[in-house]
Amino acid sequence: MIGGGIGGLCLAHGLRKAGVDVEVYERDLSRTDRLQGYRVHINPDGAAALRECLPAANWERFERSAGFSGNGFGFLTEHLKPLLVLDQDEEKHYSASRITLRQVLLDGLDVRFGKRFERYEQGDGIRLHFEDGTTAECDVLVGADGIRSRVRRQYLPHAGTEEVGITAVAGKLFLDEHDWIPPSLLVRANSIVPTSRCGMFLVAHDGLGHSDDEGVLFDNVRPYLMWAFAAKDLDLGGGLQREVLRRIAGWSPDLRRIVEASHPETVSQWHIRSSKPIGRWRPTNVTLLGDAVHAMTPMRGIGANIALKDAQLLTRCLVEGGDAIARYEAEMYEYGFAAVHDSLRAAKQFAEGSPVARTLFRTVLRTASAVPALKRAMF
Repeated sequence: MIGGGIGGLCLAHGLRKAGVDVEVYERDLSRTDRLQGYRVHINPDGAAALRECLPAANWERFERSAGFSGNGFGFLTEHLKPLLVLDQDEEKHYSASRITLRQVLLDGLDVRFGKRFERYEQGDGIRLHFEDGTTAECDVLVGADGIRSRVRRQYLPHAGTEEVGITAVAGKLFLDEHDWIPPSLLVRANSIVPTSRCGMFLVAHDGLGHSDDEGVLFDNVRPYLMWAFAAKDLDLGGGLQREVLRRIAGWSPDLRRIVEASHPETVSQWHIRSSKPIGRWRPTNVTLLGDAVHAMTPMRGIGANIALKDAQLLTRCLVEGGDAIARYEAEMYEYGFAAVHDSLRAAKQFAEGSPVARTLFRTVLRTASAVPALKRAMF
């Protein structure tokens, strides 16, 4: 396994649980190198993959460390007027710190840190070459090394990612410092749908379940409201927050205050990329999972869950034997690139579209809100 991210580590646990010998090589120097990032929404599919692949102790630690995430969703105008609100379903969703989740996934695995993969050679088996001059051999190679995957670069040189022409700025407003946030922004995720060519997304993350009594490193567990603003033509030369505030000058005062009151060190620029569409390829004893093969925009919030689904599926296929890689890639290709397509479409809907088209979309949302049968059919 090349890469120690969420999907790769979940796969390593699943295979070890089934008695398969696994070696994980990670370019980070230690398990504490990745101390950054927002929380990640783990939906019921992602949670099912974790529960199936992880040892019981790791799964229990995940549940204790993760907060519960509301799964309702609202479409609002830029003045916070509801267009359509989708109710929560009964299945459990989690709000997991990326940092903490990675620590939980690393627990119990002997990961080879500080190993930067360079290339592989295929023969009867596979020989791996690393930048430090060392080599290793394996029967199956899995590239779980993210959006800039070196395994993919050699395995599928025609694949890769491309910019989608949309820039996003995201930040955090810590809720323990501010008690004026409108309740509608705290009980569900919300997408702001203005008539102009841009969009804003907000979701609250709680600070539940933190504990370091078993040696797991947890991040700052303060509850916060995450916001992200995206458009095609952002001019960030004068500062990230300043540009967002300029673009939302006529919006709800609460939205402007959320951006203005966010700590500058939590505000960052997101480079939105998406995997290029590619045709099916001939399976070998090399394969890929997660962002290494089907990187997607963050606009649907499903990338980590699709990577976990990859890990669950590949574990099952390898344990069953036979043409395992072929079976895995056939199924993964269908749902993985369907998710890429849906996420790209969501990104373009979020940040593009003429004022006429966006006004029409708002009308459709209002109509669906008023007609329960139409709402069920659409969502």
